[in-house]
Amino acid sequence: MEIFKSHFFLTGLWLALSSLTYGAGPELVSQDTALQYIPKNVAASLEKNQIPKDAISISVMEVESSRPGKLGSKTKLDWRASQAMNPASTMKILTTLSGLDLLGPQYRWRTNVFTDGQISQGTLKGNLYLQGTGDPKLVPEELARMMKNLQDLGIQKIDGNLVFDRSAYAQSVMEAGTIDGESLRAYNVTPDPLLYAFRTLSFQLGKSSTADFIDINYTPALAQFKIQNQLRLTNKTCDNWKKDIHFELTPEAPNSTQAMTATFSGAFPSNCSSAIYNVVAIDANTFLTQGFAAAWELAGGTWVQQPSGKSGTVPITARPLLQFEGSVLSDDVQDINKYSNNVMARQLMLTLALEKMGKPATTENGEIVIQSWLKKVGLSFPELIIENGSGLSRNEVISAAHMNQLLLTARNLPVAETFYNSLPLAGVDGTMKNRLMMQLRKFLHLKKKPEAHIKTGSLADVRAISGYVTSKSGKMYLVTSFINHPNAWKGIEAHDQLLTWLMEDGPEPKQAR
Repeated sequence: MEIFKSHFFLTGLWLALSSLTYGAGPELVSQDTALQYIPKNVAASLEKNQIPKDAISISVMEVESSRPGKLGSKTKLDWRASQAMNPASTMKILTTLSGLDLLGPQYRWRTNVFTDGQISQGTLKGNLYLQGTGDPKLVPEELARMMKNLQDLGIQKIDGNLVFDRSAYAQSVMEAGTIDGESLRAYNVTPDPLLYAFRTLSFQLGKSSTADFIDINYTPALAQFKIQNQLRLTNKTCDNWKKDIHFELTPEAPNSTQAMTATFSGAFPSNCSSAIYNVVAIDANTFLTQGFAAAWELAGGTWVQQPSGKSGTVPITARPLLQFEGSVLSDDVQDINKYSNNVMARQLMLTLALEKMGKPATTENGEIVIQSWLKKVGLSFPELIIENGSGLSRNEVISAAHMNQLLLTARNLPVAETFYNSLPLAGVDGTMKNRLMMQLRKFLHLKKKPEAHIKTGSLADVRAISGYVTSKSGKMYLVTSFINHPNAWKGIEAHDQLLTWLMEDGPEPKQAR
């Protein structure tokens, strides 16, 4: 699974196995047409890693001008490219591209704040109601900005409770459900109209620089939250450091839903300079209540009584205090694609449903909006199955050829560069930061160096790549490849070979022999 990250912390369809062997030719595996082949180094990698040739699909197209102001493409390689495959997180390409085009790069989510009370001499006497619309990046920095906005209204003390209105989403999309049973893992966080900090506690563990003990820090700040550190140092390597760590989260007192203690016990390797332990272990209301309370106190605000936080709807008699706007969609799409943030992608799909079809937003309505958008831009993908828009699914499918059609469509839209720059750049950032490092070095002498802007995807039995490769000669290729097989985790090498081949201007006519 691709585990998400943010700027402040830490983000299959099985196919039948084949006993067929690879062809002996220098480039060709299939003799059907000049386009249906697997490049030599890719085929060798697949064979070495015991991945059958019918477990992979590859589509390569060269971008070219078709008419003034319009880009077209010419197919250069088609290996099972029309086969419906599980794309894992490359499905985020469809979600983010349709989102950018339908909502606009400058779109901002809104979190509305209401009260049923009055402000008197710096004290708000009444409850605060937070009504969410699905801002996927309501993180501590944003919440701190919200606190300042409240203080600018003359509020220094709050004499009331916090009430959370999540009516923007249907209840069904907020219910826990995973494809692997790992409900406490950050990549499995469920959508929430009032999602705060991805509902994830991120602990930073590391050996103290001044003594032989382990420092533990965490983010985001939570009110009434304590850490009990019972870890001991052990003389081991940093490999598999998590297996000796025990974590427990308990209420500080019986029947308490707010004051909590996180206990770490076990052994931590002395050779680990630092490590990150992410966990989703607090219910949404408690997490947001404690986070809001801590942010308010860090801003210098006070409470008459600590809030307990509860679900509810904004009363018709409540008056608006603040319409808080989050970060722009273009920035959020960077996080979704570069770091493969699952819950952000899911919330973007739900936002399409909310904005175009009204509340409560459902995944079914999100799919209707995306399918309508595909029709509007002239695309028809009969095999397409969308479950949640993030690729964290065993059911989502699309073909490699149709994914490349999406990539080509993107080049002809006003959001072309915003989308292009949101994809991870090989050797530089995101999920491609540490890939193709060695291969890129051989191009350092070139004035204009090859680039690969590639969205990656991974599930237990899926590896996927989809994006743009600019070759050493300056040609731009669209490339998508899916591997659906129990050995897919070994397929990264084959995909890197494919990308390297394209940077070298691989698909030349002389090779199709």
